[in-house]
Amino acid sequence: MAEEKKIKLSDLNKTLAEYGVEAIEGVSIEGDIEIEIDTGAAGIGPLFAYYFGQEVAQIAVQLVKFARSMGYPVDALLQPAAVAHAIAPAPAEVVEAAAKVPEWKVATSLVQAKFQVGIDETWKYPIQEVTLGATKADGGSRGHTIKIGGEKALPFFYDAPMPHRPVVTMDVFDMPIGMAKAVKMHYEDVINDPGEWAKKAVTKFGADLVTIHLISTDPLLKDTPPREAAKTVEEVLQAVDVPICIGGSGNPDKDPEVLKAAAEVAQGERALIASANLNMDWEKIGRACVDNGHVCLAWTQLEINSQKELNRKLMKVAGVPRESIVMDPTTAALAYGLDFAYTNMERIRLGALKGDEELTFPMSSGTTNAWGVREAWMVRSPNKEDSDWGDRMLRGPIWEIITGFSLAMAGVDLFMMMHPLAVAYLQEITQTLMGLIDAQTPDLTNWVKMEV
Repeated sequence: MAEEKKIKLSDLNKTLAEYGVEAIEGVSIEGDIEIEIDTGAAGIGPLFAYYFGQEVAQIAVQLVKFARSMGYPVDALLQPAAVAHAIAPAPAEVVEAAAKVPEWKVATSLVQAKFQVGIDETWKYPIQEVTLGATKADGGSRGHTIKIGGEKALPFFYDAPMPHRPVVTMDVFDMPIGMAKAVKMHYEDVINDPGEWAKKAVTKFGADLVTIHLISTDPLLKDTPPREAAKTVEEVLQAVDVPICIGGSGNPDKDPEVLKAAAEVAQGERALIASANLNMDWEKIGRACVDNGHVCLAWTQLEINSQKELNRKLMKVAGVPRESIVMDPTTAALAYGLDFAYTNMERIRLGALKGDEELTFPMSSGTTNAWGVREAWMVRSPNKEDSDWGDRMLRGPIWEIITGFSLAMAGVDLFMMMHPLAVAYLQEITQTLMGLIDAQTPDLTNWVKMEV
């Protein structure tokens, strides 16, 4: 079988001319034709495109070239007057356009159109609005309150305006803990003083709220008694005037007592008590929130039906009002299943907007979980074949930023965070998307010390 060979029509015509062939009869040419469009050189005008369509006109370009190469007088036949005479007259505006643009030209720019924000009528069920903090007029001592929730659409989609911007609460601990170097360097001067730690988070790093974690109450650590731990809550309340969150150690047996004591000490301050979950005495924590005027954080582990169950029980059994519940569906950070966390939160928000009353609550994210991922804090990969991971002093904050921003797109209202740079970037990104500020990249030198 002979090897296939490509040949151009112009080459075929040249070959025939060399042998003096003037005409060919009874011969058919078979094969695929590759067409390169050059409309201007072919002389195909807008009238031809108007009558036969652009696709036909493009093929005609190559036929015209072939006809010219064979010596046929096609140019005279393609003049606007000749074409118009040969077929039905074209509309006056087309003839006029043909006179002004003698050759068919391809558009080089898109038609300008003005973007207009529309209102989506699909969402008819708003997210519950929740107030954190209480001023003196409300029976507390906070300098201001913070509202979250109230959305009537997915975040930043412009179907409906976002009534409140996402807010950040920065972590404070009641005892020194092991932290990544990139984080610890910012708190070394206050790590033994929760009050000063809270003050630095607010005044220097721009925290909207602070979260005091009473981790020393863990029986495996200091086993601090609940009443003694509650004194730390009082210290933080005196150090800052922003709304606060109060967390335990995560011990399911001791946390209900610890959070109850803390709720009593902070009575009237409308703190966010973190948290009630199905694996502990959620009813005791819920009733402590009701009795002392606080908001209850309902924490579940990446499971939408568990979230619905806990919310339902807090309302119907513990008596927690709707305006005093915030959900924490668990944050699986970047590299720990961020896609799963995002999907779970997005499903929760979509279900709420469609009318599921057991899900219509603001959401909180434990964004600091990003620091549990080894890529965020290790100096280098333990695998020798891996490429360089880059400077860990920047890697960690980036991990926290991406985790937070991704979940902001899923509908998170409140972010628990640690690194000052990550906080600054998340606030800047979300507020820029809302049109509250102009984009201004935070200065890295304020927070990052590059490793040698």
